[in-house]
Amino acid sequence: MKATVATGPDTAGETRTRWRDRLRIRAGGGRATAVIGGVIVATTVLVAVLAPLIAPYDPLDTNPSSVGLGPFSDGHLLGTDEVGRDILSRLMYGARLALLVAVLPTLLALVVGGCLGLLSGYVGGWLDSTLMRIFDVMFSFPGILLALGISVALGPGITSMIIAMVVVTVPEFGRIVRGNVVALRQEQYVEAAGALGYGHLRIAFRHITPNLLGGVVVFATLQTGRNVILSSSLAFLGLGAQPPTPDWGQMLSGGRALLVTAQHVATIPGLAIVVLAVGFNLLGDGIRDRLDPRTRQSRAARGSKPTLRTRWSRS
Repeated sequence: MKATVATGPDTAGETRTRWRDRLRIRAGGGRATAVIGGVIVATTVLVAVLAPLIAPYDPLDTNPSSVGLGPFSDGHLLGTDEVGRDILSRLMYGARLALLVAVLPTLLALVVGGCLGLLSGYVGGWLDSTLMRIFDVMFSFPGILLALGISVALGPGITSMIIAMVVVTVPEFGRIVRGNVVALRQEQYVEAAGALGYGHLRIAFRHITPNLLGGVVVFATLQTGRNVILSSSLAFLGLGAQPPTPDWGQMLSGGRALLVTAQHVATIPGLAIVVLAVGFNLLGDGIRDRLDPRTRQSRAARGSKPTLRTRWSRS
């Protein structure tokens, strides 16, 4: 038996088969999900960076004679809000604050919670029990209520909102990292490093930490999407950036006065919040699928299928 590959010109059927196989391979392993989420996040970042150059109006300019204009009215692509400000311009400038209060609390909570979880899982004993009980107490409160209480205690403002979000998120990162560290401590390479006389800091940061980063990065991406909703909720209640700073949650709150006559004033920033949160979640899901060994094996199996038709004949 021997295989001979068709050497003639490609037929239409063979061309469709090759493209179908390529699309199937590219869509596997969460790549399509990650691409969609990445495009949403990257577009938001680009708009936030270029806001001063592409915004058609000053986001703080008011016009009492143009209150609640609909989309495509009088040169305003998305209309105007409750005091006559251009919604599109405020949406573009508000993307800066939306990304800041979503990403920064995640990074701070990752560092603090990750260090506490690493310390708890590696040292164990009374320290582990104490930290886990503290986290259990914090988990007993709904996240939004805990963040709301901290923000009220510290006073309205971006700084107090970020602190509240960090405090709410730290236990989640701490518990995830602690669980991974406890499992990784039983691995043979960690025991071998200890037998060779390596110090605890070297084992913790050079042998354990790199092997738990994948799951932590995935959770951080998903948590960033949740932070978009949490920060907008706090801003909606007046605990975030104060007027007239462009903020999506604040824009959503201000649009309540025009829900009967101009629903777009509240609908447009609400859609922006949802789209950005979904973008981070899709990106996190895609990264998780890419890091999953089972998904990689499935993708490799699909990629190993021949894309050219072969004919088998007896020698």
